[in-house]
Amino acid sequence: MADYFAFYGPESSATQWTYFPLEPFEDKESLRQHLKMMETSRDPYFLAIKDKETWHVLGTFSIMSISTANRTAEMGWVLYGDQLKNSRLATEAQYLVMTYIFEELAYRRYEWRCDSLNTPSNNAAQRLGFTFEGTFRQAVVYKNNRSRDTNWYSMLPEEFQAMKPKFEKWLAAENFDESGKQIKSLKDC
Repeated sequence: MADYFAFYGPESSATQWTYFPLEPFEDKESLRQHLKMMETSRDPYFLAIKDKETWHVLGTFSIMSISTANRTAEMGWVLYGDQLKNSRLATEAQYLVMTYIFEELAYRRYEWRCDSLNTPSNNAAQRLGFTFEGTFRQAVVYKNNRSRDTNWYSMLPEEFQAMKPKFEKWLAAENFDESGKQIKSLKDC
């Protein structure tokens, strides 16, 4: 619970809540109730991202807007703790979900939607190889009745297959120095 509370609790980075549809949890009991909801939800289907060495949870995200009939899904509810942001593990987690979506489920389309003003999320979608499809103006009302324009991105199976070798080269141990810093960027792999 302490690992979740680090990035879901009141001491978490205030900027991560700007575009997230919740506010930080003030106490562990309210967070525990939210985690129970996440555990039983099927759409969104929530996943925890854990450090392989410590087994601490560093972030959560979900596969959502799941349409088995159309074989489509969306990445959403992304909340990373500070240790996970801009890390190798964050990219690996996204890559593993993409692999699951396209190679295990054989889905035809994978989406990423975000607030048009959410620069980190827009940058992440582009960096990971999603294609920008446009902006849905005044698509959602959230947080203090704010109107949100939503940027839509997508990835198709052939686009994932073109990105897969880049992910594998980028994730390879030899692409990181002794301090864990990348040598080549994902776009340069």
